[in-house]
Amino acid sequence: MKTLKDVADQFAIYGEFEGAEPFGRGHINATFVSRWNQAGAPVRYLHQKINDRVFPQPGEVMENIDRVTRHIAALLQKEGEGDISRKTMTVVPAKDGKLFVRDKEGGWWRTYLFIEGTRVLDEASSVCDVRLLGRTVGRFQKQLSGLGGKRLHETIPGFHDMENRYRLFYEAVSRDPVNRVKDTADEIAFMRENEEQGKVLVHALRTGRIPERICHNDAKMNNILMDDGGKGPLCVVDLDTVMPGSILFDFGDLVRTAASTAREDETDLSKVKFSLSSYEALLEGYLSEASSFLTAEEKGLLAEAGRNITHIMAVRFLTDYLEGDVYYRILRPGHNIERCRNQIALIKSMDGQRDKAVKKNR
Repeated sequence: MKTLKDVADQFAIYGEFEGAEPFGRGHINATFVSRWNQAGAPVRYLHQKINDRVFPQPGEVMENIDRVTRHIAALLQKEGEGDISRKTMTVVPAKDGKLFVRDKEGGWWRTYLFIEGTRVLDEASSVCDVRLLGRTVGRFQKQLSGLGGKRLHETIPGFHDMENRYRLFYEAVSRDPVNRVKDTADEIAFMRENEEQGKVLVHALRTGRIPERICHNDAKMNNILMDDGGKGPLCVVDLDTVMPGSILFDFGDLVRTAASTAREDETDLSKVKFSLSSYEALLEGYLSEASSFLTAEEKGLLAEAGRNITHIMAVRFLTDYLEGDVYYRILRPGHNIERCRNQIALIKSMDGQRDKAVKKNR
């Protein structure tokens, strides 16, 4: 951990460094937690090495995150909230005032205060949890609806642009760099058959039918910190993709992860179902915060959002598998195609209950 200590020493942290260890199971960035003795008090910090292949402009990523977290903190303070450092991420600047540090190999690092006494949900254990998740994302969006100033940077241009995702998919099919097309005929056929429906949200955004807003763009349920003491959700984390988009992308990611009866890499597809009761709870929680600023068109597309984001993830997992597993971290051979098949199974379950889900929106 010598490199990490060298990096950590460049941030505005005082005290004695006592050690560090890897943290979490994120797909993209390498994450570590460091331990410090600050005048006898144990304090921890979260350090991440930003994947600059995925985020080619890490400085812009950090500008977005700093603006968003400062805005939320100021809003919470104005509302008289206590314990603000647990209700939004806090960026720790470098000693030179920058929002990041470069290591000797040119890598980009950032640091946050570590929020103690928290957990994330990989699976929703109750309808109550699901309702709280929906409310938390709705509140996050409502907080950012008042963020003024210049437009946020697009940290990954075309991130939820299904037209772009399909272009990359067809390129991977055409090149077939690792000879996997022959083993994925069913999955490729599904993508071809569902292409037009998959483009509904991006077309609505592009034509102005729904407005561009600031959104998280990766609001899956394990990006929401829950209080370990049972006090409910605290804040939304993993803010690299906070940028302009449609708030439907965020609601859709919640539906994809919190209204599924299985994790996204479950290989027993008989276990992968769309839970209508969880969807109803998500919708109720989300609208309790978001209803005040959503347009009628946005509300009308809420039932489509979960299917759309699940479809995007299925395309991305399949594309990465065809490319040779170059984007997502995999834990075993075939992990990405397993994820793709899981998401397709979830879409099929959603389609079987679509009419009932649409009725819940009314």
